[in-house]
Amino acid sequence: QVQLVESGGGLVQPGGSLRLSCAASGIIFSIYTMGWYRQSPGKQRELVARITNGGTTNYADSTKGRFTISRDNAKNTVYLQMNSLKPEDTAVYYCNAAQAWVNYWGKGTLVTVSS
Repeated sequence: QVQLVESGGGLVQPGGSLRLSCAASGIIFSIYTMGWYRQSPGKQRELVARITNGGTTNYADSTKGRFTISRDNAKNTVYLQMNSLKPEDTAVYYCNAAQAWVNYWGKGTLVTVSS
């Protein structure tokens, strides 16, 4: 059974930082492209950042320079370091594992950026 379990969300003030983690099980983690997506009320789910099995990364324009995605294949975990957070970063953040036509999703973790 495939599980992606996100953690690390919470309430943070503007300008603050958070680190999200996603622990995967039930998949051969090292061959998957891992991604973070987010969805805020009334909006579509959007890509935040993605890292391939080879370590290539790409980011949404809105997060470049502020967010960093990384992975630890030994721990089957992908991370999202979020710095200089803004109120518009408020959303539920979802972990994604993709390989060919297969996609798995976590249940999400809420990030709220507010003073």
